[in-house]
Amino acid sequence: MDHISRATLKFLKELKANNNRDWFNDNKPRYESARDEFVEFVRALQSEIGKFDKAVLNLDPKKAVFRIYRDVRFSKNKDPYKTALAARLMPSAGQDGRNAGYYIHIQPGNCILAGGAYGPEKEWLRSIRDEIDYDAEPLRKVLARKAFKKYFGALEGDQLKTAPKGFERDHRDIDLLRHKSFVAYHKMPDKTVATAGFHKYAGKVFKEVKPLNDFLNSAMEDQ
Repeated sequence: MDHISRATLKFLKELKANNNRDWFNDNKPRYESARDEFVEFVRALQSEIGKFDKAVLNLDPKKAVFRIYRDVRFSKNKDPYKTALAARLMPSAGQDGRNAGYYIHIQPGNCILAGGAYGPEKEWLRSIRDEIDYDAEPLRKVLARKAFKKYFGALEGDQLKTAPKGFERDHRDIDLLRHKSFVAYHKMPDKTVATAGFHKYAGKVFKEVKPLNDFLNSAMEDQ
């Protein structure tokens, strides 16, 4: 499957309006069809990404897809189901959250391709900041690339209001050091994901986020 069908988008839209177990159980065959289609799309996307990042070719697309069921034990929102189909292709053994990768989020009105490090764990975050402190120019060159700006605009992610521990407020790279997440988002209209050949478009976008991923991953490798 090289794109997301309108039937899948319709199912997700209706799920948002009927987020309860009775409706879901009545429509479970539609969910299973949407999920299977999405897995096959991720498989096709995997081949596109593999043209410039062969590490993703070893991943199981089924395991890359997130569960539709929400964990509501500690949440005020008790809706039992997520209203998006999402997957993360993270080229690292075990996908333990310590590598930047490629993320796709399919939700009517909020379709996103993303890369980078979302909420990196403490040791990795410190390594990234140390790398920026040592020499931020490689990261700044990535963010200044014409193609990066075209698809992602600028680096996003939660930031501290002041300097992180161990760094001065007037540090020359304080704008980067304040980041707690280093993420690039590319938002798309529904018609883009529902167009034949969307996997190639997504592959092109992800190719432009790979230099960011490489910088973030190299920070951990240098430790």
